Amino acid sequence: MKLIIIFGPHAVGKMTVGQELSKITDLKLFHNHMTIDIVNDLFENLPEEKSRLINLFRKEIFEAFSGSKEYGMIFTYMWAFDRQEDWNYINYVEELFASKGAEVYFVELEADYELRIERNKTENRLLNKPTKRNLEKSEAIFRSLESTYRLNSYEGEIKKINYIKINNTNFSPEEAALIIKNKFSL
Repeated sequence: MKLIIIFGPHAVGKMTVGQELSKITDLKLFHNHMTIDIVNDLFENLPEEKSRLINLFRKEIFEAFSGSKEYGMIFTYMWAFDRQEDWNYINYVEELFASKGAEVYFVELEADYELRIERNKTENRLLNKPTKRNLEKSEAIFRSLESTYRLNSYEGEIKKINYIKINNTNFSPEEAALIIKNKFSL
């Protein structure tokens, strides 16, 4: 079993790179909006419940999948490095999979801010993430969270053995996926 955690800021290409990596490996993609979009509209005015349910769904999915005979999973996540809760969450996911014998890999994506603003409007993103379809709201959230949290790591901050940081400003999703596949022999 393998777990590849792809993380980085908004519209950096986590899901799209994950889609391409899934195509060239036997890994299944579980992108973060698969749980966010289930509860978003229904619990829009109940943020604590929304967060609780997203985490509950993910926990159940992780527990079921990590105990399966599948080759592995790609999970995408927006990790705020200045929030201890996010560090704890990543450690929890890593430990859960590792406790069942999985190899865990970490892929950090970064790209230029203005390019990410444009990527926030791509057809693939809007097709797969219903909460991003209101472009004005989506961009406002993008800018707000970008100014509130640190969404890429500092040099040397991630001390994981199986870790790679890719600036995919000038890489296609296919190229980034191939780099990941080759780096980790997937």
